[in-house]
Amino acid sequence: MKDDLKGIGTSGRAGRGNGSTSPSRAARSLAGPAAKKPAAKKPPATKAAARKATGAKPTSEARAEAATSAPARTAAKKKPAAAKASPQKAAAKKAAPKKAAPVEEPTPKVAPSAQDPSGPAAAEQPIGTGRQRHLHAVTEDEAPRQEPPQEATADIDPEDVAAAFAEGARRLLGADWQTTMTEIVGSLRRRLSGDYAVDEFGLDPEVLDLLSHVVEPLAESWFRLQVRGVENIPADGGALLVANHSGTVPVDGLITGYAVRKYAGRPIRPLGADLVFRLPYVGQIARKMGATLACAEDAERLLTSGELAAVWPEGFKGVGKPFSERYKLQRFGRGGFVSSAMRAQVPIIPVSIVGAEEIYPLIGNIPSLARLLGLPYIPITPFFPLLGPLGLVPLPSKWIIEFGEPVRTDAYPPEAADDPMLLFNVTDQVRETIQQTLYNLLVERGNPFI
Repeated sequence: MKDDLKGIGTSGRAGRGNGSTSPSRAARSLAGPAAKKPAAKKPPATKAAARKATGAKPTSEARAEAATSAPARTAAKKKPAAAKASPQKAAAKKAAPKKAAPVEEPTPKVAPSAQDPSGPAAAEQPIGTGRQRHLHAVTEDEAPRQEPPQEATADIDPEDVAAAFAEGARRLLGADWQTTMTEIVGSLRRRLSGDYAVDEFGLDPEVLDLLSHVVEPLAESWFRLQVRGVENIPADGGALLVANHSGTVPVDGLITGYAVRKYAGRPIRPLGADLVFRLPYVGQIARKMGATLACAEDAERLLTSGELAAVWPEGFKGVGKPFSERYKLQRFGRGGFVSSAMRAQVPIIPVSIVGAEEIYPLIGNIPSLARLLGLPYIPITPFFPLLGPLGLVPLPSKWIIEFGEPVRTDAYPPEAADDPMLLFNVTDQVRETIQQTLYNLLVERGNPFI
């Protein structure tokens, strides 16, 4: 029956051709000489490949064959250590361009911090896959080397340091800071060697020079000092400066001495109260600055010897007055400074100081503690003793010092110093001159801190 069916199928196929019983011959006869023979397919190399192509399931025999051949393939992939090339061949191979083999698996991502662009592992890391890898495949020698980023180091330029030092010295010591530094160093050298002189009142020129350099930034930069009427100070000979006193702490005497020394070129000899010389260290420094006790004998001796003496007749009553009474002059005493000027036949120069009242605004006092310590008062300011030592920093008020026209005393004979009415009149004249000048300067200055 099967043979009959085969015959029918064969004859049917042949019947559709040219009557021949062979289907291949019929196809060739129809195609003619131009017909090409179809390309024969390559048989699969192994049974596993054949099964993969046909989709058949692997048999137990195929599984055994695959298990046997797996170690062989693994051993073939591994190269023995003895088969490694010599260093010359390795260098030549390294220099030759490498063709990147396509990788089917996706390239694992590596964190940027873990990559070292200049290390040996950079050549082993895959660049990409497919076309991108083909375009960027380069050898280790051809790839541009990138230096690892170096930490930025702050280079210190000696010229910048010198410029910064010069600017700081200029702000602190003034424009002529180099000369000032030279004078300070020379003064210290002379002090150490003992080559200095002191006059009969204790004035030490070396200490006076050093103190002037220290006070200069305080007066010029902090207090913005303005000096007027310097031409009224005589260039030589004796004279008596009479000024108002204020400020809670007697800083005005220090600034007045600095102003006269700098702008008139002469040192002053302050006449101080006995309390100044009883204080430890303060009395010694005051002596070296040229200060002496405010008594008639010392004052007359200084004035007759041609010195420029200075006195603040208000005393502690002026320094310790409350802030509400600022720039209101207190009593000038009994006129002892006028008597000394008349006996020495020297002029009296009124000095008006604006700015000292605001540096330490006095709002209170502790009299019991002051009596216990033997002081005229214990000041209470908005910042002291609340802020401790920080409260001792003076406020930066605007200062103006004006030297008025001299009051002549040589028009009177020396024995006129014994006339109390004359002394009172001259004393009142000097006081009124200073008071009116203070009012005018206050109006002109305006706000003390702006």
